[in-house]
Amino acid sequence: MDNSRNMILAIVLSAIVLIGWSFVAEQVAPPPPESAPETAAEADVVLPETEAAAVTEAEVTRNVEDVIGEAEAARIPIETPRLEGSINLRGARIDDLVLLDYREEIEQDSPPIRLLSPDDTGQAYFAHFGWAGEGVEMPTGDTVWQADGERLAPDSPVTLSWRNGTGQLFQIELQVDEDFLFTIGQRVSNTRDAPISARPYALLMHQGEMRSGTNPDPDTWLIHTGPYGFWDDVLHRDLDFDDLDEAGSSGERFSLQNGWLGFNGKYWLGALAPANDRAVDAAFMALPNDRYQAVFTGQPTVIEGGRALSTETYFFAGAKETHLLERYEVDAGINQLDRAIDWGWFYWFELPLFYLLSWLFTTVGNFGVAIILMTFIIRGLMFPIAQKQFSSMAGMRAVQPKMKEIQERYKDDKPKMQQEVLALYQREKVNPLAGCLPIFLQIPIFYALYKVLLLSVEMRHEPFALWLQDLSAPDPLTPVNLFGLLAFTPPTWLAIGILPILLGITMWLQFKLNPAPMDPTQQKIFGIMPWVFMVIMAPFAAGLQLYWVTSNILTIAQQRWLYSRDPRLKEQAKMAKD
Repeated sequence: MDNSRNMILAIVLSAIVLIGWSFVAEQVAPPPPESAPETAAEADVVLPETEAAAVTEAEVTRNVEDVIGEAEAARIPIETPRLEGSINLRGARIDDLVLLDYREEIEQDSPPIRLLSPDDTGQAYFAHFGWAGEGVEMPTGDTVWQADGERLAPDSPVTLSWRNGTGQLFQIELQVDEDFLFTIGQRVSNTRDAPISARPYALLMHQGEMRSGTNPDPDTWLIHTGPYGFWDDVLHRDLDFDDLDEAGSSGERFSLQNGWLGFNGKYWLGALAPANDRAVDAAFMALPNDRYQAVFTGQPTVIEGGRALSTETYFFAGAKETHLLERYEVDAGINQLDRAIDWGWFYWFELPLFYLLSWLFTTVGNFGVAIILMTFIIRGLMFPIAQKQFSSMAGMRAVQPKMKEIQERYKDDKPKMQQEVLALYQREKVNPLAGCLPIFLQIPIFYALYKVLLLSVEMRHEPFALWLQDLSAPDPLTPVNLFGLLAFTPPTWLAIGILPILLGITMWLQFKLNPAPMDPTQQKIFGIMPWVFMVIMAPFAAGLQLYWVTSNILTIAQQRWLYSRDPRLKEQAKMAKD
């Protein structure tokens, strides 16, 4: 009896911790807003001073559109089926980019997601490509480049050129595909007789909300946002901004080959990768005024007179679509780019669930219907196991009258009571723990689906029906404010929607079909558990709630069907009538 109770309590507590910990931690003890580091890191030696210069405190941040508009004549438009933006010819920066397929909010008039922003906006995020060297003038962040085209498009590459006046020609050839991958070719030609030494570099500069407390997708134990990359055959998801602040001027330095580095968001990614298996020196660095930099530099190369040096870099800037990242891993050779989606340790289990849900979504065209169909498939696969579970429960229900009789007979002798109950289990061939296995199997499935709904940009803002227009967000319709009739927005933990209420009701009905626990403490636990889970699940994605409600309904139907056919329960019902 005690073993059964302890097992049930362990399962309940495990499920509550698994499901509710992240929510409770963020609601009860949210991380404090981070401030800029007191001592900013010095710029890397290979970077021009203009790139590392701090924004003075007197400088006022400005609207992105204003900054772009002021330099409209010095920009080359970026036009692809999925991207829109421009390249700043001053400094050769890709610093203006929006994602046309994704919007900030679910409303149709909501602006598209802005990924890259110019300097002086307070949230600068841009890519820059250049060279460092000594004894020869190199382009800087203030260099104005000349373009040989009017726009950058999949069928229209653009080459930027600049001559330093002492015999060197610097060129940056930009190409972009129809999705989110830029290919950057850097070339320096030495037309004078004396040799020169040059070292190409590529960097990402990030400033603003990713580091501050206003970040809508903060770094948590479930999702790593911020500095990210793959090198030394290891996915580095344990590096955060605090590490960079503590590293000081040296930064976090490493060798990079057949890998990538950048800044990771929940759904969006900016990443640099050296092409052609090129080995580079890489670093993450903290700079003044809440700025952080991901950078890699090639090896110093001597360029003889009449010779040229060419290198190529991939720059990914876009949404972390699983199939697209996998394609770039194969076609462009960007190793483990698909792991930019922070699946965690159990990606081997979460990915198949994502593939199944993605295929169903593509087939039926409705995310909610796909979740329901996936629930049917999962319950179908678990049908034999559930049958054994319910058969055991049926046996437990059949012997309950005898258990009550033992309880009454030995109510003053607990050891004897337990001994007689165990003997009853053996005679009737029932196992009180047999019903625990399906619960254990459901926990990893539930967790995997939670991560899929949490991380998959493909499922962001996808509707189901009626009021459920975003299954990646909580159920918005709650009786707490009379379903929106009251001008009151309840706090997240109190906004219990219709789906969580249905979850609580179906869980309660499911428990009513189970054998009633003999212990009064267990009875109280199972009596309040459905309503506890209703509150815990209220802030979670509606798609997750839809899965659980559907699973509960199928479980109730299967359990009632088996009970109606179980000979032991039939006999018990017949005796009760007589």
